[in-house]
Amino acid sequence: MPDTEQGRKSETPYVVSYNGLRTVLHLALLLVALLATAALPAPAAGIPETCYLFSYFVRNGEDGLHLAWSRDGYRWETLNGGRSVLEPRVGESGLMRDPCLMRAPDGTFHMVWTTSWAGRSIGYACSKDLLHWSEQKGLVVMADEPAALNCWAPEIAWDSRKQQFLIFWASTITNRFLETAGQAEEHYNHRMYFTTTKDFQTFTGTRLYYDPGFNIIDATLLPAGGRFYLLFKDETLNPPRKNLRLAVSDSPDGPFGPPGPPFTRSWVEGPTALRLGDEYIVYFDCYRDQRYGAMTSKDLAHWQDVSNRLAMPERAHHGTVLEVPGAALRPLLESGGSK
Repeated sequence: MPDTEQGRKSETPYVVSYNGLRTVLHLALLLVALLATAALPAPAAGIPETCYLFSYFVRNGEDGLHLAWSRDGYRWETLNGGRSVLEPRVGESGLMRDPCLMRAPDGTFHMVWTTSWAGRSIGYACSKDLLHWSEQKGLVVMADEPAALNCWAPEIAWDSRKQQFLIFWASTITNRFLETAGQAEEHYNHRMYFTTTKDFQTFTGTRLYYDPGFNIIDATLLPAGGRFYLLFKDETLNPPRKNLRLAVSDSPDGPFGPPGPPFTRSWVEGPTALRLGDEYIVYFDCYRDQRYGAMTSKDLAHWQDVSNRLAMPERAHHGTVLEVPGAALRPLLESGGSK
């Protein structure tokens, strides 16, 4: 078409109409993007700089690892929609009970767990993001103890002084500590044992970790004030105790001193602890009541029951709490959300 004044005038309405349509489409696409952003899970968008993570199991531990998180250490929300994030693949019975999760200085999460009611091994796996896990391993920590009946509730801790990991658990060795045989259910007569490793490839020989002079299980380690507090369950049944006590050491691998008096009621187990502000809080499984309880203390000598302030996941059993950077939970929150 010739470039005349008349020709240019006739093209103008077409140009304006096209540009207007393009603007409308652009605004519509922008609105869709804004709505999609607003639909993201709120915790993923507003997760605090520091929060708390709780690993636990439900029922008998057959479906594996469950996780929950909290902003304040009291109200907990399940992660991954309340579903297991890791199914058990190793061990004598293929269970994942008493999962103990810790975060190493390099940001890697390491976990150990009970794989069976009877046997000489524990489970191990690690993860960078709590979504993708290493191949699971069965660590035969009682390989040199043919009289060992079991390996229950293993825990893992980082020893910054020796730059190594400390793994400890409860076992009954039937030809040891015969003076306290018969004080618990069936033939159990537990003491705590441990091994250390720097790379989860080679391990030191298994050694006795703590013998308070009676049957104990479910130990956990709490660093506080430059010392190390071993919290554990007094498993004595005759006479009935079944409460939590503690012993103190200047080193994470002991030796630990004599046990202190009970600081909880009876019929609780699975302690796990962390520092909240200027207090320490110890969570525990009230397994007969199918709920969790907690005690707080500023000096680990005088205690206050704060169980009525807790809101824990339903059916949760024997877990581990730890403080983590909020960024460490972002992949899991954005993947499966929380409730």
